[in-house]
Amino acid sequence: MTKVTEIQSFLDEQHIDAAFITTPDNVFYISGFDSEPHERLLGVMVFKDKEPFVICPLMEVPDVLASGWAFDIVGHEDTEDAWDVVLDAVKKRGALPTSIAIEKSHLTVERLERMQTIFQNTTFANLDNQLNQMRVIKDEDELANLRIAAQFADKAIEIGCREIAEGKTELEILMAIEFELKKQGIQKMSFDTMVLSGPKTASPHGTPGDRKIQKGDFILFDLGVVYNGYCSDITRTVAFGEPSDEHRKIYETVKLAEQSAIELVRPGVKAMDLDQAARGVITDAGYGQYFTHRLGHGLGISVHEFPSITGTNEFVLEEGMVFTIEPGIYHPEVTGVRIEDDVVVTKNGVEVLTKFPKELQIIQA
Repeated sequence: MTKVTEIQSFLDEQHIDAAFITTPDNVFYISGFDSEPHERLLGVMVFKDKEPFVICPLMEVPDVLASGWAFDIVGHEDTEDAWDVVLDAVKKRGALPTSIAIEKSHLTVERLERMQTIFQNTTFANLDNQLNQMRVIKDEDELANLRIAAQFADKAIEIGCREIAEGKTELEILMAIEFELKKQGIQKMSFDTMVLSGPKTASPHGTPGDRKIQKGDFILFDLGVVYNGYCSDITRTVAFGEPSDEHRKIYETVKLAEQSAIELVRPGVKAMDLDQAARGVITDAGYGQYFTHRLGHGLGISVHEFPSITGTNEFVLEEGMVFTIEPGIYHPEVTGVRIEDDVVVTKNGVEVLTKFPKELQIIQA
């Protein structure tokens, strides 16, 4: 079953006439066309019983063709009202839909109001849950892409560790990582690469800058690459020179917490069980107040996607799901440590995609 026919089956079951998909990641998932439209309108209109179409900027029509999309493509010029173009394309398919499923988490108020204007007497249903359920289980092609993306993430950590030297700045190390990856064919990262050192490691979403590496620092790398449209996401924390006893204790606590969660992964386990296992280890070691975020998140076309691995989420794991496990301790007076891996739920357990060693790496100063 193709993604289009799966959407059509959903529409038929729910007695909805059409679906309009506008999130770039979901457009890619349904159509195979990957684009960042910025302010321009991009979408896929799927009908219960009519031919679907992609609406895109006119200049991108050749790219949609090259992506393998097998149905109609409707381009709009910058001088046109893109919504009028959408309306014309829908009218060519017969009566206007009386119900349309949309991504309520993505569609802006302005765009919804415009849709309500051109599709009068139409009700709007929620498509987000259906798309989440479709994307959460990865097929073999998706898993193959995710495995390669993870391999490149491992290489990135290797590059970063080689670049560590006293007096070198975080940004210099970051630039070296991304330069080497581009030489190996990686076009973009999953998100802005993080290289944090010393006290800055205690900020979970810190910003790399011109701080120079010093002896005794922990250095935290958080990064990922996009491969064939699929993301990886890895975090490793390494030591530059011999770490203090408390640095070691924090590191080993995070490593044990992560391993405790990974060992639980299998079909039938609840997402909350993983978070609670890791959080319990950190709390028992006396650092509970310094673990300030969820354990992980879904991973695929988006670097953060459904589901959220939190201590209250009763979502049950199934074979084919991919997500991160990334406990951390962020002690502002000592150091920060996070260890993160990408994992797949297998038939009987777990496959860890990211494989860079988790024994504390000590880079000699």
